[in-house]
Amino acid sequence: MNSLILSTATRLLLPLMLLYSVFLLIRGHNEPGGGFVGGLVAASAIALIKFSSGLERARAALRFDPITLVGTGLLFAFASGLLPLVAGMPFLTALWWDQKIPVLLKAGTPVLFDLGVYVLVVGVVLTMIFALSEE
Repeated sequence: MNSLILSTATRLLLPLMLLYSVFLLIRGHNEPGGGFVGGLVAASAIALIKFSSGLERARAALRFDPITLVGTGLLFAFASGLLPLVAGMPFLTALWWDQKIPVLLKAGTPVLFDLGVYVLVVGVVLTMIFALSEE
């Protein structure tokens, strides 16, 4: 599609959408939001590139194969469950670090799990969108 309005809107909205998705990810383990919703917003930002500039431009903007993102997200989520097992606790028990990180407020395995869900959702949604748009 060669729409000047959509291309211009994409250039303006893309950074805002990605920033908002990171905001949803960071605040998600204490309030509504989190990895799933943040991942959907990030995937919709990349999908907006696909609709305005084409599939190849969207793949170039993503820089990673979506299937790689799915595997990485699963690895992060699984690692957040294994860390408590190493500490002798049940699988997926929340572990919190005592040092506070200024942006995250309180870091721990739930943040790692949310990050895994975020990356997984971006990968799955973009895999579906790219597969449906290929000829």
